[in-house]
Amino acid sequence: MTAADDKKTRERRTLWIVLILNAGISAAFFVAGLTADSSALIANGVDNLSDSVVYLLSLIALSRGAIWKTRAATVSGVMLLIFAVGIMLDVARRYLYGSEPIGSTMMIMSAVAAVVNFSCLRLLQQLKEPDVAMRAATTFSFNDFISNGGILIAGALVMWLGTNWPDLLVGVATAVIAVMGGIEILVDARSERRGEEGQP
Repeated sequence: MTAADDKKTRERRTLWIVLILNAGISAAFFVAGLTADSSALIANGVDNLSDSVVYLLSLIALSRGAIWKTRAATVSGVMLLIFAVGIMLDVARRYLYGSEPIGSTMMIMSAVAAVVNFSCLRLLQQLKEPDVAMRAATTFSFNDFISNGGILIAGALVMWLGTNWPDLLVGVATAVIAVMGGIEILVDARSERRGEEGQP
């Protein structure tokens, strides 16, 4: 087996692991978010679901050329931006009509998700010379890990203050992180595409 083949095998194995973990934690977020009436948990459920799609796209791109990898990264960036808009709409709905998030559920779910997302992030960071698609996957996992910390704090504040605004605030923060990550991925993909075309 050549070094290139070994690298591709490692990347494929890593992507399958993080894909399965993210799909599982996404389902858990949705169930917990609906049960706890939490915008932050549902937002992270959507986030992890979009992550799973990104990892799937990256898996497909592995067996194809550089153009496919750049396209996969571009789709990933656009998905993050769409995801951010969806979160903001959900936060607005809960702000207008009210919600009663359960702080303890938020804290437990965020702790479990933090362990899963940190594991995914470490697996992706161990890959050598990641291409643009793999860098996009790493950005997604990093964003998830940061969001988990926000949910933990918000859950504690919800329990302490008895109000929904910390939950809504984390929802907004998650959307902002998603926008920043989406822009970063799109800029990286554009730079990669120019390099392939020999443009300055």
